Amino acid sequence: MDDSLSPKASAFAARLPGRAGWRAALSRYGIVAALLLLCLLLSLASPYFLSWDNWANILRQTSINGILAVGMTFVILSRGIDLSVGAVLAFAGMVAASLAIRPEAGVAPALLAGLGCGLALGAVNGLLVARLAVPSFVATLGMLSAARGLTYIYSDGMPVSSLPDGFRLIGQGEWAGLPLPVLIFALVAALAWFTLSHTVFGRYVYAVGGNEKSARTSGIRTRWITFCVYLIAGGLSGLAGLILTARTTAALPQAGVAYELDAIAAVVIGGASLSGGVGSVLGTVMGALIIGVINNGLDLMGVSSYYQQLIKGVIIVAAVLLDGSRHRQA
Repeated sequence: MDDSLSPKASAFAARLPGRAGWRAALSRYGIVAALLLLCLLLSLASPYFLSWDNWANILRQTSINGILAVGMTFVILSRGIDLSVGAVLAFAGMVAASLAIRPEAGVAPALLAGLGCGLALGAVNGLLVARLAVPSFVATLGMLSAARGLTYIYSDGMPVSSLPDGFRLIGQGEWAGLPLPVLIFALVAALAWFTLSHTVFGRYVYAVGGNEKSARTSGIRTRWITFCVYLIAGGLSGLAGLILTARTTAALPQAGVAYELDAIAAVVIGGASLSGGVGSVLGTVMGALIIGVINNGLDLMGVSSYYQQLIKGVIIVAAVLLDGSRHRQA
């Protein structure tokens, strides 16, 4: 019997993707498949998972981490890291809340003050890393401690509550049936995607992360780009702090503890490389959704928060190992 393939079978086999094609498809669509599979498993584990109320809750929770993760995406793409986003979030929320409860201050100035605090602390990170050449890990670790200390000093360790309705609106309000935090997150992600994909600044961020020396030789102001990515991360941390404070109706000095881990996990799970120059905002959004779905699913199944931290730690390590594997194969 002739074992050779018929012409039609040969043509069909030729159209099948090779190993490189499957690898490219997995790299592009693997995170979407992982999210869909995770949702399928959790829908089987809990009848409440697919309800709109539950998904609205997932999206609200994801929006805060998602905004932080978008800022972290800029930093990681430039081959840096920002460990201070959770502490900056807490300080910005505390300053804004303390001003909002004063009748003479008003809601709008309070919100602007919170954003300004985030931008200011992000600018300090940027100056330390870009101008003084302090390693990003060290600079932002120091800022984590400093911002947390500032929050406790400013508030005297006490929470701020009784926020006005206008302030709470950004965390609890809805528009066209969708929670405002989700809409804000979508707007932030869309602007970040456009910036990284369709602007000169975005191309420069990838260039600095890919090879800073070559980028500098090409005439790119690498220090300015580095400063800007930390400024963006700080500003978005401040925005996330405002939303979290409004959503919980109180500013807590201990807010945002370990939020930087979820933000980093979302970026890395989304396909960004800790070596810089590789990643996307869309991947980060998918990564943030996966983190949010995992947290929600574990809550629905009654899994202890201690085990949740363990599971997220394993996910982060697995994502980093996968990133290293991709680089070795490249």
